[in-house]
Amino acid sequence: MVSAIREAEKKTSGEIRVFITRKAVDEPLEIAKRHFVDIGMEKTRERNGVLIYVAPLTQKFAVVGDTAIHARCGEEFWRELAAEMHDHFRESDFTRGLVQGVKKAGALLARHFPRKPDDKNELPDSIIRD
Repeated sequence: MVSAIREAEKKTSGEIRVFITRKAVDEPLEIAKRHFVDIGMEKTRERNGVLIYVAPLTQKFAVVGDTAIHARCGEEFWRELAAEMHDHFRESDFTRGLVQGVKKAGALLARHFPRKPDDKNELPDSIIRD
């Protein structure tokens, strides 16, 4: 998974993080929004971080992006990303769903936020688990 994040970030200035919870979750979007701030994703230079939050136990997930993504990409960004992951999750293939989601997020971010010569990795690529 970490290698998928690193590969996706090679073409974009955007930052992608994955958070996997072992807890039962009813409202993944609200929890993901809290974690987005808790882990400092709103502190990137271009405000273009994406958090993919997954709760396999309850088969739910949420994707949260920073303000610049909303401004440039619109709702289509989120529809494309969610669709890429949904079918795999429905089949309980969470690893493949996450990898596909990371790849899709990287491709969408690269379209709107291409990598710059002075770009640096602003956030860790490691998977967060609780």
